[in-house]
Amino acid sequence: MNTANAFERDANFVPITQLGLIVTKSVTFSSTGALVYPLFSVTGTVLVNSLYGIVTTVLAANHRVGAFRLNDQTAQVQITSATGPTMDSAPVGSMIIADVLSATAASFKSSAAGAVLQPASAQTLSFSPSILTQKMSAGVGVETDIEYRFTSSTNPTTGVIKFYCGFIPLSDDGAIVAL
Repeated sequence: MNTANAFERDANFVPITQLGLIVTKSVTFSSTGALVYPLFSVTGTVLVNSLYGIVTTVLAANHRVGAFRLNDQTAQVQITSATGPTMDSAPVGSMIIADVLSATAASFKSSAAGAVLQPASAQTLSFSPSILTQKMSAGVGVETDIEYRFTSSTNPTTGVIKFYCGFIPLSDDGAIVAL
């Protein structure tokens, strides 16, 4: 396998390997309606160990139904339930996490007060891993993206979320890159 990605490093430059290779993308919001933001492109087959976003600029009062999905340009497959959490006025440091199965909404933890996120049962991981595979057509890879989708009311939503995806390549061409 050959990948251009690298492990994140701590303050002492020691590789952090628990979540796999990390790719990030910041998204600035400024619209209304049902909104979709392509975050990452998937090539080959990968094990996604973590998928989450951290609010870096306060969100507006109308940021609702946040969810992650996989889009192969023909079909969309939910990574988290399409009926995601309401994140109205989420302060800096709040997070949305794909810590569940596709039938369940992503978790949201506001930083307005201290927050704890733990697995539903003991001795399990906080993140729910997923295996994602790029769509192939006639032996050629088709653009397959991880997207963030949410809705907003009549007022434009504003704010910034920095999204993170930790993954391990499973196929020779397995990779995730920011769009």
